[in-house]
Amino acid sequence: MSKRLALILGATGGIGGATARRLLDGGWLVRALLRGDAAQLDPRCEPVRGDARDAAAVAAAAVGASTIVHAVNPPGYRDWAGQVLPMLDSTIAAARATGARVVLPGTVYNYGRDAFPLVAEDAPQRPVTRKGAIRVELERRLEALAASGAAPVLIVRAGDFFGPGAANNWFAQGLVTPGARPRVVRQPGQRGVGHAWAYLPDVAETIAQLLDRDDLPAFARYHLDGQWDADGRAMVEAIVRVLGDPAVPIRRLPWWQLRLAALVAETPRELMEMRYLWERPVRLDNTRLVATLGEEPRTPLLDAVRATLASLGCV
Repeated sequence: MSKRLALILGATGGIGGATARRLLDGGWLVRALLRGDAAQLDPRCEPVRGDARDAAAVAAAAVGASTIVHAVNPPGYRDWAGQVLPMLDSTIAAARATGARVVLPGTVYNYGRDAFPLVAEDAPQRPVTRKGAIRVELERRLEALAASGAAPVLIVRAGDFFGPGAANNWFAQGLVTPGARPRVVRQPGQRGVGHAWAYLPDVAETIAQLLDRDDLPAFARYHLDGQWDADGRAMVEAIVRVLGDPAVPIRRLPWWQLRLAALVAETPRELMEMRYLWERPVRLDNTRLVATLGEEPRTPLLDAVRATLASLGCV
């Protein structure tokens, strides 16, 4: 039996890299489209030079693939509106040519406050941010692709990513400072306000298990419960426990500093836009996923935090 081939866009990033490793461990062949240095790429991958905005390059890289994992984002949030949709259009064109299933890691940005606190897969998507509106359009185009019969689609939505290799995420940009043992752990939300986190290897495991099934609908959308922080303190307290003695204090994130930085820098500006997700509990309903897989893959929180802090050079 020939091995399945997956093309991954964004294989040197957090979720793309985690998915590549999990598929390789599961016996897949993985081809990675990349523009820059391949040093961060798993050596088992087949690297292919190309730009995700170049439809011809993506189509050439997708030849023979049964799956295209679309896990690519503009680095540092730069020119989000100008790059995200053209990159997806390249993937859609390649999927139409090959019939490969498109896998998209989804976000909670698609939803406004009317969908909270427990968000099901069929909840209305009424975004309140620019980036959220773009994410909704991504999924609309993919649903149209699946409805056309040209290629199937799998969307796996999760909360805020953390884990080895994760970039542009709240864990590394809001809770701790990478590169040394943190002297303080920051808490973005109020005590008592729950928050959804997702450990990258768990998301990758979920994607792999779903791809192993032959009964997925043409347009499949699943939500992960992930590492649900019910009171907004479980994550920061886990970080303190892993860091050990001497105790590291937990303090509120100084949003005013982030607001000032947002005046001149793109990343703080994007983080400020997502502040509403810290002001009310936002949990993803995984009922459909559990009905499909039996249970959701979930690493113990302390193990996940320890691996994440180690990858950031904090322990």
